[in-house]
Amino acid sequence: MRRRAYGVVVVVAALLGSAGCSSKYSGDSGTSDTAAGNRAVKPVEGCGESSWTDPADLSPTRVPARCQPLAPGAQPLPKTRKVTIATGTLSAEYVAPLEVALDKGEFKKEGLDVTLKVLPTPDALPLLAKGDIDAMWAAPEAAVMNGVKGGFDIKWVAGNFSPDPKSKSGLWVKLKNGEAAADVRMAGRRMGTMIGKGSVIAYPMEKALATHGGGLDKIQYQQLGSADVLTALQNGGVDSAWLLDPVWRKVDDNPAYAFLGGQPLGEPLGGMLYGRSLLHDDVDAGVALLRAYIRTVDTYFAGDYKRDASFVTYLAKLLKIDASVLKSTPSLTMDWEIRAGTTTRLQSAYKAAGVSKGAALPESRTVDRSLYEEAVGHQP
Repeated sequence: MRRRAYGVVVVVAALLGSAGCSSKYSGDSGTSDTAAGNRAVKPVEGCGESSWTDPADLSPTRVPARCQPLAPGAQPLPKTRKVTIATGTLSAEYVAPLEVALDKGEFKKEGLDVTLKVLPTPDALPLLAKGDIDAMWAAPEAAVMNGVKGGFDIKWVAGNFSPDPKSKSGLWVKLKNGEAAADVRMAGRRMGTMIGKGSVIAYPMEKALATHGGGLDKIQYQQLGSADVLTALQNGGVDSAWLLDPVWRKVDDNPAYAFLGGQPLGEPLGGMLYGRSLLHDDVDAGVALLRAYIRTVDTYFAGDYKRDASFVTYLAKLLKIDASVLKSTPSLTMDWEIRAGTTTRLQSAYKAAGVSKGAALPESRTVDRSLYEEAVGHQP
């Protein structure tokens, strides 16, 4: 994983060099030149005050933005537009809104011919920068931030989810003999993870470690495959691990393990990333894509969607996972909005982890909310 991360930096540098590209943001004034920011925004039927929340609201109990079911209504493009979205997986629950939108024809209603292409971020990032793909369903990871610093025109344009308060997806530790969870000190312990230091998980991991005498620079990392993380924790190969849904269920009832913290409530850490094609060249298509995504969330994922047994069965089949596995964890809180300061906090964690250097990018370089605001008719 570490070698691959370095490979991304090499690819980024090569692409910039071959294109003779220097950053168009030199002397950045903190303002965005994304075309969507200059467009007229009209009220949207079915999307009222509840369809937007103040980005500065970081309350973990914040109610996510919602329009009425089936809203915002489709506004078909005059000509079918092919769109390719890269995603690291098609079997994870957080990808479900895209797969449902595709299966239910929500993208097609907008005049979009969408292809979901499985590509990890290191492979997708240079393709997005060159315009070979249109979007990434991923996160503003360290590789993305470093690419933007180098001149890539990429922005985070929509969120994906935050965890349910009952979820324990996150940092778990195997307790030593007689050790209580409150007394755990993480410095010097070995952590098993399939997620590198440059992942957005560095941010919540840093918070969890800080309350237990550790830090991103004070623990040892053991890079493991997704199927090996839990095994290594159970057999003593590592002292702690970042366990995702639904893997943490395997240790939840075992007093030998303790949950130390996970992703912040109410704060999505990933979602849709756009490159130049949808940010500038075809903003209508960029807004249409988010409109279909938002409509899918409002119609199928507005609340506790796992209470509907028939929908869980449908979703399990669509994601190609066992329905009992899907039912074993709480519903995600699907959320298309982006909180203020998230990318700043992420960059701070990347710097602490040693995978990023220099001053943090301002939000004007990393985030554009104007496309989803137009989709729901919010006028700033």
